[in-house]
Amino acid sequence: MGFRLSHLSLAVSLVALALAGVAIYRNTYEAVIMNNGSSDFDLLETGAVSILTLNNEKRNSDKDNLSQQLSQESCVFSAVKGVVDSAIDNETRMGASLIRLHFHDCFVDGCDGGILLDDINGTFTGEQTSPPNNNSVRGFEVIAQAKQSVIDTCPNISVSCADILAIAARDSLAKLGGQTYTVALGRSDGTTANFTGALTQLPAPSDNLTVQIQKFSDKNFTVREMVALAGAHTVGFARCSTVCTSGNVNPAAQLQCNCSATLTDSDLQQLDTTPTMFDKVYYDNLNSNQGIMFSDQVLTGDATTAGFVTDYSNDVSVFLGDFAAAMIKMGDLPPSAGAQLEIRDVCSRVNPTSVASM
Repeated sequence: MGFRLSHLSLAVSLVALALAGVAIYRNTYEAVIMNNGSSDFDLLETGAVSILTLNNEKRNSDKDNLSQQLSQESCVFSAVKGVVDSAIDNETRMGASLIRLHFHDCFVDGCDGGILLDDINGTFTGEQTSPPNNNSVRGFEVIAQAKQSVIDTCPNISVSCADILAIAARDSLAKLGGQTYTVALGRSDGTTANFTGALTQLPAPSDNLTVQIQKFSDKNFTVREMVALAGAHTVGFARCSTVCTSGNVNPAAQLQCNCSATLTDSDLQQLDTTPTMFDKVYYDNLNSNQGIMFSDQVLTGDATTAGFVTDYSNDVSVFLGDFAAAMIKMGDLPPSAGAQLEIRDVCSRVNPTSVASM
């Protein structure tokens, strides 16, 4: 019994001490308030408000920077689109040419704008005169106009010629009826080009299926992505001088070209029966053995690739989606390791301050 009373007495003493401590704290706090008109709590509160204000200012700054970036990118996209739309309105075929120009740039040492560099007599031979491109790739003047439009309408924005190629291809696809997709900016331009690389890396109309698969695999594309990208031939034309060359053409194709006549570079063969519309007719033609190029028709000669051809022929939405996804992947092909890079002021030549490896 005595033990319990001693414990109770100890507990009462502790409570009393606690109450006394509270009273002392309260008196001290009130004294501080009376003497200084503020308290440590005010200081803590002020500090918290300052931190909150800084955080809000940072968030607002981040939003402003993002808004400015989006506004700048919107300006670039609008400037390029205006030029591309006008060029295609003037000549529908130009849309297919701009898609092809982007492809031929990226497939040779990555998306570096190398194909845009003009030859310099006695000094530099670029990709434009390499056999796959010579008197064939076109649209250089449209890219030059788009670059100038960006310079004129979007001051203080640095955009590469490789970026403009990517935007122009996307806008051409959309203009011709294809599925649009997002183009990320940030590519750089190379200071040189690769004549031999254009000859060896680009798919050729005479390539058999094994060679095509290897060339696309070298760029990390699957066989399905290869068949999807081949669908770019659902728009545009080939030169008759190309399809009339033995080994380049599907022998069963019903050609419009008169291959026995004297040919010029202006003589053209449409690549499918609706050459100005981005649709699935290319695959329909393959299934009817009417692909124009040898490299096109061989896609039906293997069970795997033939299955993809049938998929795209049966459902245009599947083709359009796969094509857009493959174009995004292609547009992300990086320049060769160690390449000297810049943002060119003029797409057809390196900047004066650059040291080109020519």
